[in-house]
Amino acid sequence: MTNKISKKELSKIFWRSFALQGAFNYERMQNIGYCYSMLPVIRKLYTNKEDQSEAISRHLEIFNTTPSMVPTILGISAAMEEENVNNPAFDTQSVNAVKASLMGPLAGIGDSLFWGTFRIIAAGIGISLAKEGSIFGPILFLLLYNIPNILIRVFGLKFGYKLGVNSLDRIQKEGLMDKIMAIATIIGLAVVGGMVATMLNIVTPITWNISGAEVVVQDILDQILPKMLPLAVTLLVWKAMKKFSVTWLTVGLIVLGIALHAVGIL
Repeated sequence: MTNKISKKELSKIFWRSFALQGAFNYERMQNIGYCYSMLPVIRKLYTNKEDQSEAISRHLEIFNTTPSMVPTILGISAAMEEENVNNPAFDTQSVNAVKASLMGPLAGIGDSLFWGTFRIIAAGIGISLAKEGSIFGPILFLLLYNIPNILIRVFGLKFGYKLGVNSLDRIQKEGLMDKIMAIATIIGLAVVGGMVATMLNIVTPITWNISGAEVVVQDILDQILPKMLPLAVTLLVWKAMKKFSVTWLTVGLIVLGIALHAVGIL
């Protein structure tokens, strides 16, 4: 008789995946949370305590990726454990091999989508409303960030379980990862560029008189390139991040801003 996972176990995996980083550690990172998410499947498929122990040990290996992408890998792992219990010739070492293969690529996609795109777009829109005193600012931020998060978790789990072992091969053959990464990078950079222009307000009050005519430096800069100063500061900070820590850069920018304002340059 074929032993299969039901929707009940998949539902438990989904909800448990939110606790992924509850026991994060610097030796094996998210391994405890991953194993905790897999326990309903392990208990359903393996009735023998020894088999359960072996499955638990498999999923206590080092694991780390973007939390929102984890249900996709959990779905694949569940399908592979199901295949293992029903196929005596199944190689259990392939379970962790597939997990290790997916960690990096899916982390790249997840970081680009959530940290580099959705978070920035949601924050930009939310902050714009919050600056006007609207309560919808933080609410909209949470909605714009979490709705894609939940949807990717739900459909990722279903996608991973449905395709099982073949998921990795299909994704690589169709070049889906490269396409998604490229799209996320373009959107993320466009959003960051827009935020620099609209939310980084850096101007100079410097003026001087030439033959009785007042020359406003900021007007000249705007005619050459609108928002030139915010762009210049952004590029300088990006360049400096390669040599200095974020903490020192933050302190340096605060001190520099106060000093330049005090002497009337900014």
